[in-house]
Amino acid sequence: MNAQLTASEIQEIQQILKDEPAQKALSTLEQNNGNLEATFDTLWQEQFGIQEYGKGKSLLQLTLNEIRAEICGDEGLRGKLKEYTNNPGSASLLNSIIGSLVTVAALHGIPIDGAIATIILLYILKIGLNVFCKYTASEGEEEKK
Repeated sequence: MNAQLTASEIQEIQQILKDEPAQKALSTLEQNNGNLEATFDTLWQEQFGIQEYGKGKSLLQLTLNEIRAEICGDEGLRGKLKEYTNNPGSASLLNSIIGSLVTVAALHGIPIDGAIATIILLYILKIGLNVFCKYTASEGEEEKK
C-alpha cells in the first residue's frame, strides 16, 4: 500500500510540528509529492547510505513489520495514536508518539531518527491504526484474532 499525503495535509502537519526533525521530514515529503514510502527511503538513504534489501521489498514495510507488534500491541502507544485521531492538532501528543516510535524501533535494533519516525507516524495515521495493524499482520497472527 503506497500512502500519499496531499499538499494541504502536509501544510497542516507543518503547522503542528515545528521541530527540526519533523520539518526535515515534511520538506522531504513535499519534494516527493507527498509519497510517504519514497520519503522514508530518501531519509533512510541520507542517514545510512544506499543499501540493497532485495528487489521488490519495501524498506518501509520491512521496518513496519519489525515494530508492528509493539505499535499494535502496546496499549500506551496505541492509546496515544487513538487519542491523536480524536484530537488532531495536538503538537505535544504528536511529538510524544514520535518519541515513542524512536524508542520502540531502537529496542528492535532499528536506529531511526525523529524525521524517519515522523514519516512512519504519518503513514500509520494516513491509512488508519486498525488498517495498519491488520494490513501488516502475518497470516498466523490474523488467525489468532
